[in-house]
Amino acid sequence: MLKAGIVGGTGYTGAELIRLLSRHPLARAAAITSRSEAGTAVADLFPSLRGYTDLEFVTPDSGEMDGCDVVFFATPGGVAMEQARGYLERGARVIDLSADFRIRDRETWERWYGLTHASPDLLETAVYGLPEVGREAIRGAALVANPGCYPTAVQLGFLPLVEAAVVEGPLVADAKSGVSGAGRSAKIGFNLCEAGDSFKAYSASGHRHLPEIRQGLERARGGPVELTFVPHLLPMIRGIHATLYVRVPDRGVDVQELFDTRYAAEPFVDVMPPGQHPDTRSVRGANTCRISWHRPQDGDTVVVLAVEDNLVKGAAGQAVQNMNIMFGIDEIAGLDAPGMVP
Repeated sequence: MLKAGIVGGTGYTGAELIRLLSRHPLARAAAITSRSEAGTAVADLFPSLRGYTDLEFVTPDSGEMDGCDVVFFATPGGVAMEQARGYLERGARVIDLSADFRIRDRETWERWYGLTHASPDLLETAVYGLPEVGREAIRGAALVANPGCYPTAVQLGFLPLVEAAVVEGPLVADAKSGVSGAGRSAKIGFNLCEAGDSFKAYSASGHRHLPEIRQGLERARGGPVELTFVPHLLPMIRGIHATLYVRVPDRGVDVQELFDTRYAAEPFVDVMPPGQHPDTRSVRGANTCRISWHRPQDGDTVVVLAVEDNLVKGAAGQAVQNMNIMFGIDEIAGLDAPGMVP
C-alpha cells in the first residue's frame, strides 16, 4: 500500500486528493499538512470526508511525512519550489499541483509568476504530467509538474489537430471556469454575491496559463504556435468549458477520425459522436475530459468543445492518475467513477 503525503491540504484540491485516495485500492493518505489548521481533524474542516479519513492536519516539520512514497503539493505558487527537494532527497516521489515546475524556461516562469525560482535545476528535470502526451516520461519521473486546469482542457482539445499538422493560422481558446478554480481563500470577486448572476472575462491581456499551453502545443507541433487564450469566470462551482477555434481549410481532413484515433487508448478522454455538445455537469467529480467538434457552415474553422472538472481532471484526479503511472499501478485505479448528475 503506497503511503501518500499531502502538503497544504486545506484547499479544494487537498480535499479532492483525500476523497480520491480514500477509495484507492493501493494507496492511502498517510499525512496531510497545514500550519494554520494543525491539530484539526480533516473531517472537521471537510465534513464530506467524515468516515473516510481519521487524519488530523500536522505541521510540515512534524515528521509525519517521513516515509511517504509520494508527496503531493496542493499549495500556492512558490511553496513547492522551496520544499520539493527535501522530499526528493528522502526518497519520495513528488507531484506538484501548483505551477512551480510546469514551465521549463526559467526566465519565462519568472516573468509570468513574478518570483525568482528557488530550484532552477529541478525545472530542467521535472516532467510535465499530461499523461496523454508524456506517459513514458512520467513513468520514470521523480518530480512531476501536474498541469493546470485550463491547460489540460485546451491542450487536449487542440492536440489531435496540431499533431496532424492540419491547422493554419492562429489558435484561439475561449475558456470558462467555475469559481472553485480560484481556490478556497476569501476573495471578494469570487463571493457568491459577486460572481452569481454574472459572467465576465478576466486576464484578457495575458493569463499565467498562456505560456504553459503554448509550451505544450509547440512541443506537439515542433515549432512556434500563435495562441490567444482568454479565460472567463462562470457563476458555478465546478467545471471548465473550453471553446477552441482553429482553421482547418482542407475539407479532406477527417476530423472525427483524428480525434477518435488519437484518444482511442486514453481512459480519461471521451470523444463524443459528431455534432454533440458536451456539458460540464457530465464530468462533475470525474477524471474525464469530454470532447466534441463542429465545422460551422462547413467553413474553414473547426470549433472544438472540451469540458472537464477543474478539481479532478484539472487538478487532483490527474495528480492521482500521474501517481498511478509513476508506481506502475493500473492507471484508472481510484478514478473509475462516472460524473455526478445532476
